[in-house]
Amino acid sequence: MTRPRLATGARLRYDEVREEHLLLVPEGAVRLNPSAAAVLELCDGERSVDDIVGVLAARYAGVDLGDDVRELLDGMADRGLLVDAAA
Repeated sequence: MTRPRLATGARLRYDEVREEHLLLVPEGAVRLNPSAAAVLELCDGERSVDDIVGVLAARYAGVDLGDDVRELLDGMADRGLLVDAAA
């Protein structure tokens, strides 16, 4: 995956009542932890995976998140929740 974006019909929401992040899809909803939500918010189809890792590394004081970000993106893509905008 080069430039990830949410699949058509998917959107991020924060549920104020339950105080949790959700990825809403036509088939239902996926509960997200705050870290996953932070990654998916950056998946706009414009940023590359390396750009996303760089933004998060700057936000979290240089912590190496590359492997974790790629694992999350691959898992979401395998579930059909992310697509590659470059494809």
